[in-house]
Amino acid sequence: MKYCFSYTLLLAFVLLPISCNRVKLSDARDQYVNGEYYSASESYRKLYQNTPREKEVLRGVISFEMAETNRKLGRTIRALSSYKNAIRFDYPDTLMYLHYAKMLHREGEYGLAVEAYDDFLKLSPGNLLGINGREGAELAKVWRENPTRYKVERVNIFNTGRAEFSPVLSQNDEVIYFTSSGESASGTNRSPVTGMKYTDIFVSRKNSRGEWQKPDVLNSEINGDYDEGTPSITSDGRYMFYTVSYPDPEKSTRPEIYISRRVNGIWTTGIPFEINNIDSSAIFAHPSISPSGKFLYFVTDMPGGYGGKDIWRASLSSSYNVVSVENLGPAINSPGDEMFPYIRDENSLYFSSDGHPGMGGLDLFEAHYSEEGNEWQIENMKSPVNSYQDDFSITFERNAEKGYFSTSRNDVRGYDHIFSFEYPTAKINIEGFAIDPEDEFVSGVNVSVVGSDGFLRNLITDNAGEYKFEAERGVSYVFMASAKGFLNQKQVLQTTNEEIDTTYYVDFELIPYNKPVILENVFYDFDSATLRTESESELDKLVAMLNEHPEIYIELSANSDRFGDEEYNMRLSTDRAQSVADYLIKKGVDGERLVVTGHGKSNPKKINRSIADTYDFLEEGDKLTEEFIDNLTPEQQEISDQLNRRTEFKVFNLMETDSPK
Repeated sequence: MKYCFSYTLLLAFVLLPISCNRVKLSDARDQYVNGEYYSASESYRKLYQNTPREKEVLRGVISFEMAETNRKLGRTIRALSSYKNAIRFDYPDTLMYLHYAKMLHREGEYGLAVEAYDDFLKLSPGNLLGINGREGAELAKVWRENPTRYKVERVNIFNTGRAEFSPVLSQNDEVIYFTSSGESASGTNRSPVTGMKYTDIFVSRKNSRGEWQKPDVLNSEINGDYDEGTPSITSDGRYMFYTVSYPDPEKSTRPEIYISRRVNGIWTTGIPFEINNIDSSAIFAHPSISPSGKFLYFVTDMPGGYGGKDIWRASLSSSYNVVSVENLGPAINSPGDEMFPYIRDENSLYFSSDGHPGMGGLDLFEAHYSEEGNEWQIENMKSPVNSYQDDFSITFERNAEKGYFSTSRNDVRGYDHIFSFEYPTAKINIEGFAIDPEDEFVSGVNVSVVGSDGFLRNLITDNAGEYKFEAERGVSYVFMASAKGFLNQKQVLQTTNEEIDTTYYVDFELIPYNKPVILENVFYDFDSATLRTESESELDKLVAMLNEHPEIYIELSANSDRFGDEEYNMRLSTDRAQSVADYLIKKGVDGERLVVTGHGKSNPKKINRSIADTYDFLEEGDKLTEEFIDNLTPEQQEISDQLNRRTEFKVFNLMETDSPK
């Protein structure tokens, strides 16, 4: 949006030359109009200090104009203070309330900003900048509390005590160019716009270890006595487009786009790149050449836009002549400023805007062009890439979600600096182990994994019985564990689509052949073979296993404790094993696959390592005979008797010749 000063007849007298320590209001205004914001800010400061307190109307005028100047310089705190004074002195400008709200927004004072936007919208209902600003302040609170997975970090080797911005990667990401007003920039003059040295293009290269080296000013006639910056380089590295701003004492500084060719490793003197010769007063800046070289995206305020500075693109011939130009339309361009385009691929555009809902100042947006819908779909990059200060001018490494961008965050002077960013992909890990029914780890188990995305891998459990691998989000995996002497076991897992680091555990308890396996949670009524209800879930697992492996049959057996005579215990244990068989048959298991055996008290439990680890009075290899138990304490005897009272099954293969049938 173009801003102008509006005055009532009551304030007409302030247009007369006013001298305050040899500084005139007209001089400050001339500096502002010419874009010499730093010089103007100093002039307004002196004017305000030397204006008597009783001249409130004049102090209001100076406060407002000083606020506008500091806003242009990115000095948010100073701008806020001046806007407050202008409001206090009843300066008559509606847009002042919008700018005041935006300064609160830029300071991260989102609650106060919402109130200030509401005050402005009462004066200017339906104003899109006010509506978008208020929406952005509301959203920013949510985005700040729920940041994305991006990781951002200041890159100290690129930054000085002045401003560094507009990084661009080149030569397979081994070289980076950027703009800097650091003290090592060429020339000695200071810019009346920023108060710093005129900007130059700098370059840094990686060493053999992939580390960035200290930047140097680009050794080329591209860098002159005034501002050069915002470079963009063609994919083949042969041409550079960049912005040049020469001060003109007769009118406001007008940035232009230049082009340079690289010859024998040296960038030649740039020449103006003619885009549109119709409007000589328009600015042309921030060029970004597409990877194909067919389009040049740029920023201009020439007629045909949507307010402020807009992003346009020029169709180019093979010799880089402009064929036609077009505005990118209202999906990209707002009534505010859209700047610093970066075309990542032919359909992916990144840019900065203060007109779309954002977190404050300039926010970075990503836009993807849908050829099917013939439209751009844009999205705010949110926190932490965006902050409540200016965030702009991004560049990506090839085929990676990382790169560099510019931001004024964490600098009280409002200077821009270069930060790195990286989007770490969500890590999905799957791990597990294989054990036998006695909790012994099984090594050498082959775990075959097939994913719905085409993933196929065979993993082998290590000496600790473990395996692991890195998986993908939103994929269905089928696992098959197999090992000699054990039944194959199948499991299925669906990983999450959420972008969060997640570890899944897929364990296998392998069932051995020809070895008893205890049914841990099978219970009977006292002195009875009647199964209790809580036994059903354990037995249903046994049904599932039999259905999955129709090639096997099992021997069901029950064992009693040492009490009672042998005949009674044999009958009770046989009846209990038969109760289990009856349950399985009721669930659809063929009775021909079941063998029932009662052992009574003739088959005392042999202690394995897992049980020995649980009970310190038992050692691996102990056998819980009557003689052994008689030598234990009453409490230990009760535990031992409970271990002897058990129901087991043993797996056989129907093809085996030594089956008990």
